[in-house]
Amino acid sequence: MIHPIIEDLLWRHTTKKYDASRKISQEDLDVIFEAMRLSASSINSQPWKFVVIESSEAKERMSKTFAQKHQYNQPHIFDSSQIILFAHNSHYTRDDYAKVVDKGIKDKRVSQHERESAFGVFTFAELNTDETGNTSSWTKAQTYIALGNTLHTLARLRIDCTPMEGIDADLVNEEFKVELDGYQCDVALAIGYHHPQEDYNEKLPKSRLSLDSVLVRI
Repeated sequence: MIHPIIEDLLWRHTTKKYDASRKISQEDLDVIFEAMRLSASSINSQPWKFVVIESSEAKERMSKTFAQKHQYNQPHIFDSSQIILFAHNSHYTRDDYAKVVDKGIKDKRVSQHERESAFGVFTFAELNTDETGNTSSWTKAQTYIALGNTLHTLARLRIDCTPMEGIDADLVNEEFKVELDGYQCDVALAIGYHHPQEDYNEKLPKSRLSLDSVLVRI
């Protein structure tokens, strides 16, 4: 199949080695960050926070979180252009959704007199809240929608990336607790440009299960 979207997805791969000499331009970063902000989420909840690690000091801090495990991902911290922490609100409340509703009023998506009725869909959030007020099973899933949208955006821009669940979430959340401000990070994304000689995965053919084994049309 020949189509720009398919070509982008065939080009994309999980980078195993970055070229530390190449950095992403601010122009491209602006596109990436705006695409992240525009990601879809259940009831437009937007229960996320994105922490961009790019200074030498911040990268040193991130590198320390690999002290106990997942050291295979540690080189990406210094070699990639940026690391993005994708975090979710693990205790999403009506007050959190009120910020979404009020922004909708400001953007003229919702009228002021419809404000209270706009909370009708919040019952879905309540259905995904346990007896302790934890919403992680729901809000974490929204974060992965944003991650997927970011992967596609990067492919369109021909910027490489490495999704990393291979992080020590406990250490990451402790090290960056001020920046995360109560949000929970379980996945990070390295972005940059692959090393032309040492990124072995770039040279391997794309391999996915056949369409008829994963798609059912009824």
